Amino acid sequence: MKLIYEKSVKGRIGYSLRKDEFEGSIEDFIPEYALSKTKKELPEVSEVDVVRHFTRLSKLNYGVDDGFYPLGSCTMKYNPKVNEYLATLDNFTQAHPFAHIEFVQGNLRLMFELEEALKEITGMDRFTLMPSAGAHGELVGVLIMRKYFEDQGKPRSKMLIPDSAHGTNPASSAMAGFKVVEVKSNAVGNVDLDDLKAKMDEDTAGIMLTNPNTVGLFERQIQEIAEVVHSKGGLLYYDGANLNALLGIVRPGDAGFDVVHLNLHKTFSTPHGSGGPGAGAVGVKKNLVEFLPSPLVCNCGKYFGLEEPRKSIGRVKAFFGNFTVLVKAYAWILSMGPQGLKEVSETSIINANYVLAKLKKYYRPAYDRFCMHECVLTGRDYKEYGVKTLDIAKRLIDYGFHPPTIYFPHFEPYAQETIMVEPTESEGKETIDEFINVMIKISEEAKTNPQLLKEAPHITYVSRPDEVKANREPVLVYKEK
Repeated sequence: MKLIYEKSVKGRIGYSLRKDEFEGSIEDFIPEYALSKTKKELPEVSEVDVVRHFTRLSKLNYGVDDGFYPLGSCTMKYNPKVNEYLATLDNFTQAHPFAHIEFVQGNLRLMFELEEALKEITGMDRFTLMPSAGAHGELVGVLIMRKYFEDQGKPRSKMLIPDSAHGTNPASSAMAGFKVVEVKSNAVGNVDLDDLKAKMDEDTAGIMLTNPNTVGLFERQIQEIAEVVHSKGGLLYYDGANLNALLGIVRPGDAGFDVVHLNLHKTFSTPHGSGGPGAGAVGVKKNLVEFLPSPLVCNCGKYFGLEEPRKSIGRVKAFFGNFTVLVKAYAWILSMGPQGLKEVSETSIINANYVLAKLKKYYRPAYDRFCMHECVLTGRDYKEYGVKTLDIAKRLIDYGFHPPTIYFPHFEPYAQETIMVEPTESEGKETIDEFINVMIKISEEAKTNPQLLKEAPHITYVSRPDEVKANREPVLVYKEK
């Protein structure tokens, strides 16, 4: 497919101005500050050229609205269009960020009530809605933990991170000034308690834990983990990336966690990734409330208003955070209700275990036990046919499916060939059965015609780009040959 620059024809334009209405110089219509002093290298195309070009591009894209998107660890669920509509209402999108609180009472009330709902869902005592992404929420959470110990006059220097954690956990801890200490997994895919006990001491701020973890497994000994960390004065941080498995079933606050971050752009049904933006709300228990970012929304009597926590870590985002994401999350929670939220998790768990049960004969599980909302399979057994997990993923594209997450999680012994599937509650049995049947068919193709997989995908404009080179040497400017 040609670039828009390659469709350029010298002298062709995509607009028209009536000459009898266009008198004078261009400066009469465009302010001087907006006029470039140099000629821009822009394509010369007609309106229909532009429309057709970008319409074709849009048809090459793939998203949740196109089909099954089983991206493990990412919770790529369907986003109800009514939520998108509500987020575009003028009173939300046209609210001036510097408006006096009297004129944005509806916005503040929405944020206040969203916080109340998140407190009930998680068992935490207070939330900030300001962080703009999951990783941003992580950073805010660990900064709160750091300031908590500094306020006691006993700063701590280390943070425990399980080897099954999301990659942003150690990055966020390091950015907050902590030394990262890895905690090993045991034979059943959970935190190794003996390793935890050996590494948890009075210089360790706590542990960043995802539950269910990144292998899609529930931490069976979560109470024991909490006891070990709390016995040394540490704090438990809950990475909410996998909360979609626990809604209405388990509250992190009841399981011993002191800090949580929630991906409102995942669990609470807002477009994830480039469809964003995101929101990484952070909740804390009572002893940490005074360290939350400022300001917080309060029901201050006559008006909803803003208040400053006494020992706040400071402001972490401009104005009200990514407000339209908050609108969508609030609308989704209200539309689901308590029972609906519980059904979300129950359905996602059933879907993942159904995939695991049907495919375990063809793709060996990383851990052969019941999973939560996602399952981790491996493609390592097909190496004897010269087929890698990457080839399996590429072949899925030929059948119209977005590939699952591959080569993640990164820990041994499955670091090289993992396939992580997260169906989410959005998908019906028919879609999941179709995916399962295709995966089984690909397993047979790997044995009988491995070259077919190694050359896949066969239906795309570009089959096997050099992703590493594309990341390291991106071509960002068009140069005419």
